[in-house]
Amino acid sequence: MTSRFGLWLRDPLFLLCLTAGLLAFVVQSGELGTSDTMWRLQTTHWLWTAQPQVLPNEYPGFGLHGRGGRLYSWYGIGQSLLMLPADLLGTWMEQWSIFDNYNDDPAVDTIVVSYSTNILVTVLTALIAFRLLGQLRFGMKESAAGVLALMFCTTHLHYTQNMMENNYIMLLTLTGFSFQYEWLRADSRRALFWGSCALGLNLLTRLTTGLDLIAAGIFVLLALWFEGAGFAGARSRGLWRRLIAYSKVAAPVYLFFFLIDRAYQFYRFGSFTNTYVAIFAREFRQRDPTLPANFPWSTPFHVGFLGALFQPEKSIFLFDPLLVLAIFLLAWLWKRLTPEVRAYGAASLLLLLAYICFYARYTYWSGDFAWGDRYVSTSVELVALIAVPLLMRYREHLGTAIWRGGCVLVLVSLMIQLASLAFWVPLEIYQMETFGHPTFVIALRFKNIVAFALGKMDAWGLNTDAMGWDPWDHAHVTTWNFLPFLLRRVGAAPDWVVNTVLAAWIAGVAALGAALLRLRSCLRTVA
Repeated sequence: MTSRFGLWLRDPLFLLCLTAGLLAFVVQSGELGTSDTMWRLQTTHWLWTAQPQVLPNEYPGFGLHGRGGRLYSWYGIGQSLLMLPADLLGTWMEQWSIFDNYNDDPAVDTIVVSYSTNILVTVLTALIAFRLLGQLRFGMKESAAGVLALMFCTTHLHYTQNMMENNYIMLLTLTGFSFQYEWLRADSRRALFWGSCALGLNLLTRLTTGLDLIAAGIFVLLALWFEGAGFAGARSRGLWRRLIAYSKVAAPVYLFFFLIDRAYQFYRFGSFTNTYVAIFAREFRQRDPTLPANFPWSTPFHVGFLGALFQPEKSIFLFDPLLVLAIFLLAWLWKRLTPEVRAYGAASLLLLLAYICFYARYTYWSGDFAWGDRYVSTSVELVALIAVPLLMRYREHLGTAIWRGGCVLVLVSLMIQLASLAFWVPLEIYQMETFGHPTFVIALRFKNIVAFALGKMDAWGLNTDAMGWDPWDHAHVTTWNFLPFLLRRVGAAPDWVVNTVLAAWIAGVAALGAALLRLRSCLRTVA
């Protein structure tokens, strides 16, 4: 009799989730990736301890003065709430006697938060992405390949290691799309409610995810349109009844989460109507009167818009080549596509365009210390999700040249995303302080990998002065960005701990390879 575990190992969906979990495990550095997430974790501490939202030494680099003259975080509370269970666990584990002599970075609490939260978000994303691709009528093989491409071949992989809010937003947006589309197909008010809750919850993380909320509504509307519902006569009346039914469920949910965000804003800054940007601008202009009057919306529109597309340091086409493949296939195959795929493709492209336009005038439109344009990357990944499924489904219609070109793009994407994991992301940013702009960041990353592997960083002039001013930063940008190597480089743990962690990491890499091979074997048996 086959055991339950044996049955699981024959289930492609279980193997897909196992692969996602193992991938998230092996890419972790134990750090949260950026100061942004560390500041959000401090807000998590504030939620259940007596600690302040912003530590005094962080100001003026971070924090704004709010009610009572106290310093408050300018971020939404969404990701801080996400990290709360892991923070409780990590803080408890820090009290264990085994960690009495361990007081360095990466801290025990940070390690627990990064591992547990990233693994959870990655597995759930794999589940919901697979569900949505199935709803778009892609087959088992196509859906599994689409999820693997998302996990391995888009910037989603980088943000699995570096825990900004991107992947959490991605998870909630995919959930909203999937469950709202289920409402469209099955007329399930419950599905619509949960899909709306996911999209509404996004508002607590970043208020601009209101664009995702709108995109989900456009997706539903376009699905009806492309299926021939039209806007005339009896069909028009039926369409409007569906839209009214949609609004009756979705609108109150969105309003509920918007009011939570506004209440949090009032608690911090004493206003229901403004955002942190107005306070941010006022305080920064007080410290630096030379800033323009329209700060932080002082970038010329064409600079931010074209920069997101073509700047070698941030271009979405360079950091996510699958986007090129997705756009090409959508255009090339448009007349052959099913209505739901057309609707998803159009809605996700409109969302991408909206994000690029919204942030084009923002002073920090590129996302600063990030791999690629982090404000836009989530919407890029949404478009790229269907690239590989389309390539596989319509292989016979594409011809040999396009098929091979698509496969090359997938391989190039994989190499770029794997390279993004090699070092802490500020490495090239520090180097550009010496090398200047513009710099082809991806090429520089590969040069850094080769130089570090061969011990040629100094000989090739890659160890710059900007990298050495802070010993902690220097240690983090001069080692492979995975936990066992970071522990050894920083010298924060005894050798036996480093060796144990390294053994677990190697075992994780081997298990990931085995899971991928097992998944491939199972998918071969699927019709």
